[in-house]
Amino acid sequence: MAHFLTKKHLSRRKLLRGGGVALALPFLDAMVPAGTALAQVEAMPKKRAGFFYLPHGTIMNNTPFGKEVDAWTSSGSGDNFQLGHILEPMDSLKHYLTTFENIENNAAGGSVHTLNPATWLSCVRPGSGSIPELATTLDQVIAQQLGQETALPSLELATETTIQVAAGNGGFYAVTTSFSAPNKPLPMEFNPRKVFIQLMGPYDTEAEREAILTKNSSILDMIADRTQALQKDLGSGDRALLSDYLDTVREIERRVQLAGERDLSGVDVPAAPVGEFENFDDQITMMFDLIALAYQADLTRIATLVMAAEGTDRTYEQVNVSGGFHPTSHHTNDPERIADLTRIQRYHMEQFTKFIQKLADTPDGDGSILDHSMFLYGSNMGNSNQHDNYPLPEILVGGASGAHQGGQNLILPERTPLANIHLTMLDRLGIPQESFGNSTGLISEV
Repeated sequence: MAHFLTKKHLSRRKLLRGGGVALALPFLDAMVPAGTALAQVEAMPKKRAGFFYLPHGTIMNNTPFGKEVDAWTSSGSGDNFQLGHILEPMDSLKHYLTTFENIENNAAGGSVHTLNPATWLSCVRPGSGSIPELATTLDQVIAQQLGQETALPSLELATETTIQVAAGNGGFYAVTTSFSAPNKPLPMEFNPRKVFIQLMGPYDTEAEREAILTKNSSILDMIADRTQALQKDLGSGDRALLSDYLDTVREIERRVQLAGERDLSGVDVPAAPVGEFENFDDQITMMFDLIALAYQADLTRIATLVMAAEGTDRTYEQVNVSGGFHPTSHHTNDPERIADLTRIQRYHMEQFTKFIQKLADTPDGDGSILDHSMFLYGSNMGNSNQHDNYPLPEILVGGASGAHQGGQNLILPERTPLANIHLTMLDRLGIPQESFGNSTGLISEV
């Protein structure tokens, strides 16, 4: 029998109702009982998580030129924490960052491109059959715990189509980072208009969205009433089937209600995009803006973004790189191509930094959205010229409601599993587990 979370949740998004309208209130001191700490009530800010994937590794101390061209690796901690060239755009926010050395993911080993996306958040070697066979990925494990109080449990996005010839002709494990179950890969949406409709509803104006929301809600109510009335006339087997159906209807109703209670006061809702942008700067900016909107309006608390597809041939004329990302990643130890690849990688960090700064500037309870979030940014490839999976470039960003202290570069033991970062994220987000993927333990310094 299917089971869904149906327990009523008293949200801080209290509504004033009357005359057929509902008015959302901002967070008020009166929502916190006298003498009660913010962290002890449901009005406290909610933790959010995000995963931001870049293919083709990064230029680290992993070429014949060694540290001379290493553009990624950080050093020091606290006041002495120094970011590598690619990470420098995050300098004003470095107290939110933890960087790592010696991270490996052997679940993708030897696969070139074909297993990199799906194993980044699973750290499990997939099966080789004709149907998907992996594991529930980290983002979806978190969504099952933190995503049940929002209209959308999670968002899975990309800046371009993830079906790329160089990434394995669109196989199960090359086109998505997210699996909701071992045999359920989730598609990555790259059309901003479809994402906007997913967040705000199927129309361009607020009046149209509210009208369709009310209509859908009343239809669901009608269906529930009529199906419940049938129960007295059905046998036990049919009642069980009907019970499953009603569970599904109740879950839909719950999420429709959550969508209707979204608090958009103070949220700058952009105009509905017309579709995919031809200009990549506009495309990636819109995707980040939509994620920020979803966090701010509490439409979702978990998001994943593929910032460039595995195997992409996209060019980056905006940073004076005329060659495609994937061909450039095969730099053949040519200093000029290494420099081009570094420019592409820094460009993506600059776009990510704008997003992170926006979250740092957005108030949320006793801090900012960034203060109450934890994000993983990285790749599942090390040296793209060799298609290896060690060492990997990974960073954690955000305060996680005080559970994560940044401002440090951690030099971990050789070949520390990437899954140890995942296990640590779960722990810091209040979802402790004994293990995850091929993990060997928590990273206590995080």
